[in-house]
Amino acid sequence: MPKAFIHFFCLSILSIPAFSQPYLLQPTRVFDGREMHEGWAVLVEGNRITAAGPSTSIPAPKEAEVIELPGHTLMPGIVEGHSHLLLYPYNRADWNDQVLKESNELRAIRGAVHAEKNLMAGFTTVRELGSEGAGYADVAIKQAIEQGIIPGPRLIVSGRAIVTTGSYGPKGFKPDFEVPLGAEPADGDALIRVVRDQIGKGADFIKVYADYRWGPNGAAKPTFLPEELELIVKVARSSGRAVVAHASTAEGMRRAALAGVETIEHGDDGTAEVFQLMKERGVALCPTLAAGDAILRYRGWEGSPETEPERIKQKKKSFKLALESGVKIVAGGDVGVFEHGENARELELMVEYGMEPLEVLRSATSGNAEVFHLPELGRIQKGFLADIIAVQGNPLSDISSLREVRLVMKDGVVYKRP
Repeated sequence: MPKAFIHFFCLSILSIPAFSQPYLLQPTRVFDGREMHEGWAVLVEGNRITAAGPSTSIPAPKEAEVIELPGHTLMPGIVEGHSHLLLYPYNRADWNDQVLKESNELRAIRGAVHAEKNLMAGFTTVRELGSEGAGYADVAIKQAIEQGIIPGPRLIVSGRAIVTTGSYGPKGFKPDFEVPLGAEPADGDALIRVVRDQIGKGADFIKVYADYRWGPNGAAKPTFLPEELELIVKVARSSGRAVVAHASTAEGMRRAALAGVETIEHGDDGTAEVFQLMKERGVALCPTLAAGDAILRYRGWEGSPETEPERIKQKKKSFKLALESGVKIVAGGDVGVFEHGENARELELMVEYGMEPLEVLRSATSGNAEVFHLPELGRIQKGFLADIIAVQGNPLSDISSLREVRLVMKDGVVYKRP
């Protein structure tokens, strides 16, 4: 695991107790990242879990603080798979206005507030999928968290993201007027330099737009040629980094999967054939159900099944195909399109669209940690990093209990308690 993900939090922030304080956590049940257990306790010493199992088998060290959590489920800190800290809901300001009218400095400050909201909602690790026109503000927020300047989750950041020339926005201006774009355009051999430059400026992985709404009449069409996607993956892999792809069309998904990306974001028009290809090549799907749901509600849909828009019907269909194919599902909602801190909305929709609650919990913890190469996170297990939350109730019987976060611990430091 990269050292960047293991920095300790500054002890003076918010008068949080020193992380050397041992804790014995005594909930009603423990979800360990794979299975639910009744009557377990968890011991944390320093920033590690040192014991997890039946309460009777874990004596409390004399100096340990005992935190009793009756009626609560203890579980690994949730890993958010698709976030945009530099964005906020489009019903408050549309994407164009956020990119064009707000300074990067203002957006970075707002992003820092969003980071804390994610943490306090129980999302102790966040994969950040592009600064959307705010340069490398996501890298700066990550550094501020690691240096103890601000509270926030562990961040895995992509920087600017890469698009083909002419495909991305903002658009609608006269041709000789250059506007700031929401991502970095590059094509052909220039992709080598751009990928390396983004890595040099702090990107933990590379995000590309394998398709976008640039076809006739704004239809979504593939952007990069197959050989361009392969080149991006080749350069990134040589540095030990992954590539992930925005793709909503079947052809964009197919090209991205064949090129060797690790995850495909959205996948709205995925087919059984494409999902089978993804499974065969070990490519995971991050369906971002909550983003589409939020956008359609901004446009007037009240959520009724009787008035369900075609886009929602198609999303349910593609998600069902993905589940049936056995492709690995990444839990990530595209938070920023909707309110930061309401990340659990994605997990609720995953259940509503047909995924079993246990599989949703696995996806949001140990599953995401595995896909994102975080071997010391996502489990309640001896030796793992102490990123732990407690929620009121049992998410296996009611997934919305993930909104009722009562305890947040990151790296052995308690940020929120009952």
